[in-house]
Order: sequence, then C-alpha cells, then structure tokens
Amino acid sequence: MATSNVHEPPSKEYDEPITVVEKGWKNIHLTQYQGHWMSPQYIPAVMAFREHFESHSDDIILTTQPKFGTTWLKALTFTVTNRNLHDFDNHPLLKTNPHDLVPFLDIELYANGHIPDLTNLPSPHLFASHLPYNLLPTSMIKSDCRIIDLCRNPKDTFVSMWKFNNKFLPEDALVPIQEAFELFYKGITPGGPFREHVLGHWKASFERPERALFIKYEELKEDPTFHLRRLAEFLGCPFSLEEERRGIIEKIQRLCSFENLTSLDINKSGNTRIGIKTENCFRRGVVGDWVNHLTAEMIERLDQLTLQKFGCFDLVFKE
Repeated sequence: MATSNVHEPPSKEYDEPITVVEKGWKNIHLTQYQGHWMSPQYIPAVMAFREHFESHSDDIILTTQPKFGTTWLKALTFTVTNRNLHDFDNHPLLKTNPHDLVPFLDIELYANGHIPDLTNLPSPHLFASHLPYNLLPTSMIKSDCRIIDLCRNPKDTFVSMWKFNNKFLPEDALVPIQEAFELFYKGITPGGPFREHVLGHWKASFERPERALFIKYEELKEDPTFHLRRLAEFLGCPFSLEEERRGIIEKIQRLCSFENLTSLDINKSGNTRIGIKTENCFRRGVVGDWVNHLTAEMIERLDQLTLQKFGCFDLVFKE
C-alpha cells in the first residue's frame, strides 16, 4: 500500500485544546478531542484521517468502540463480503488475524504521519474505525458508503475493557476494578464516552437505514443466522437460495466462531500489525460474564445510567 510520509497539517475545524488524564487507565493515558477520549498518540492520525480520507460509495466501514466485538465483526464482514473469492478450507482467516485483514483507518493507516494512497485497493474497500459517528470524515457520510456498528451491553463492555487494559500492565500495577469502573461510568475510556458512541450510530441507523447498520452483540450471539442474512442484505450481497442450500451461512458461522478463531495458531502467538498480541484479541466471547465481576452497587449504578441515557430512545440490551 503506497503512502506518503508527509503529514499535512489538518484544518482548524478539527483542532481544539486537549486535556490529559494521567490516572486510572495507566497503560493508556487519555486525551479528550472533540468531546471524546482517546490516546494522545492517535490524535494526529485521527485528524489526518478526518481531513484527507476520500470515501467512495462502495466503501464498507466498521465503527465499533473498543471491546464491542470488533474482532468478531471484522471476521464476519470480511468472510461475507469475500465469500466468492476464498475456499473455506484455505481461507485467509485460517492464517491471518482478522485485524490484519480489515485495517483500522484512524489508528493504523493514517498513523505515524502517513497519508495512504488507497486508490489501488480492490473494491469494495473494507476498513475499520473506533471513532463515533459524529467524528467520521464528512466525505464518508456524503459518499453514501455503508457503515456498520456492533454494540454491546455496557456491563460486559466494561469488564472486557478492564481485563484487556490490565493485560498491558505488570502484575503489581494492575488497575483495580473499582477505579476502572469510576472512569467508565464517567465516560473516560478509550473511544468514550460509551453512551455518545452508541447513540450516534443508533440514531444514524434510523435516519439512514440503507447506509448505517446497527447490530447488538447479544442478539448476534443469540441468532447469528438471522443477523448474517441481515448483514449480507445490507452489504448488497444477499445469500442466494443455492448458498443457503449449500450451508454457506453455517460455514461462515463455524469459521468465524470464537472457538475456531481461538484454536488457530495465528491467534495464539505473534502480534497484529498495530502491535497487539493476537491472543489478546480474544477473551471469553460470551454474554453475561459481568455477573462474575461487578458488585451490586456497580450493577445498579450502571443500569440506572443506561436507562437514563438510552431509555427514551427505546434502546435496551439483553443480558
């Protein structure tokens, strides 16, 4: 992929004063940019992405917040989109981590001062971003590209995020769950606040249903067949009756299942292109693990906050 090492300054509309949080998520100090929290090292990349990315109508953008099920969504979308190009017995997912098949725009392709040349990539372009809907580049909205967001119950999201971030810390410096919970509750998390990210994509799915798809992690786990059909239809490549007869949907489910992906050697050792251990891309892949970690007080506070922020929008999460 051709890139330019010259990082042109972004326009002033994308710039604003920032403040740094040095406490809590010790492995990731956070900066607030345009009302959302992110690592300071990614701010220049985010600004460059918003300024320079030129979207096309056939682009597919996955916009999950960290720990929403990004790895799974990447695997499913890549497989559904490219199902006529790869045999299941010799599929790229068997040898490549999903994050290296679907690159991040904001924290990977535009990182380190690069302005990538994406014009020679095969169509449709399949990318990912952790940005909320209101921070996506204007060209992405105007181009009528397809945007897919996978959302997760906030209690499971918090536990997964807490566990994930602690993997980067020594045993004697782990962030206590209560300390991490207070930050999550206040919205101070990578990609947060959680509630603003969720609502932005939820509203877009109603305002532009043909271009913005909102999927709940718990419902995808409960009925993957239904949601794979829904995903394929949204992408403009619905499953044919012949594909259904041949069990293609079931094959995609098995290939992209937590059990299969975690059993592969590629996901047991080594790093992704952005330096994350591939084994750290997976934890348990279940719904409701929060019951094993949260106190009654944490549950009550988070449930009240969820009802307060999402209740009037009729947005609820299964547990």
